[in-house]
Amino acid sequence: MTTKTPATAVLPQQTAAPGPLTPGRVTLRGTAKSGRRLTVPRSVRRSAGPVGLVLLWFLTSATGVLPESVLASPVDVVRQAVELTRSGELPDAIAASGRRAAIGFLIGASVALTLSLLAGLFRLGEDVIDSSMGMFRAIPWVGLIPLFIVWFGIEETPKIALVALGVTYPLYFNIYGGIRSTDAQLVEAARMMGLGRLGLIVYVILPSALPGALVGLRYALSTAWLALVFAEQINADAGIGYLMSNAQQYFRTDVIVLCLVVYALLGLACDFAVRILSRRLLSWRANFEGEA
Repeated sequence: MTTKTPATAVLPQQTAAPGPLTPGRVTLRGTAKSGRRLTVPRSVRRSAGPVGLVLLWFLTSATGVLPESVLASPVDVVRQAVELTRSGELPDAIAASGRRAAIGFLIGASVALTLSLLAGLFRLGEDVIDSSMGMFRAIPWVGLIPLFIVWFGIEETPKIALVALGVTYPLYFNIYGGIRSTDAQLVEAARMMGLGRLGLIVYVILPSALPGALVGLRYALSTAWLALVFAEQINADAGIGYLMSNAQQYFRTDVIVLCLVVYALLGLACDFAVRILSRRLLSWRANFEGEA
């Protein structure tokens, strides 16, 4: 019996593996590539839209494409703002409108918070309150102005009531939705750790509902100023809406646009304040902030 010796495999001559890429080489390429990329600050990007619209408005007014009888130029609006500020009419109007918005917001927020807690925490409250709120929500609150005039007259009460009604719905539904979206497993774990009903509400349910409540707060503040636009058309003798009504009678588009800009700036200021408040109160919560 002959045995065959195993054939010796001839391996190809291995070349020395190239060494790892030096970090300096990669860094230089990355630096060269990133050096060509222009990074625009977010503040500039966010303001590009409004600035572009104002610039377009100015150009169309200056060239006569947009007649002054249709819409006043931004230069006239700024000039009118300076004149009304010097005379004291604009600061007084802002103070009167701000007072109405603040009182109406506090009333509406108190009602919305009470109803949403009752409906969100208790099934009996949900059965009694939520269906009624859904029904009243379908009624346009602006259409209630004639009824408010019949009930409350033409003084300050119907204006404040309209603002309060506009604030109530977004706050209620967002707080109620935030309470009911609390993770059931988290609630069960808190109960197993010995938390009672009050501790469960304070330490688990309300913190879980806080993001929804802040979203509702943003909607409610913007709705408050929107409701005030309609409310101040009801026999107002002071406020931004009063200036707008007088300007409408004399076809003063510069004053009308100025009043609309003031409404918008007040709304943006409130929205900015809620954004800062959200960052403070929700610092414990990791959020998705969008792709770069």
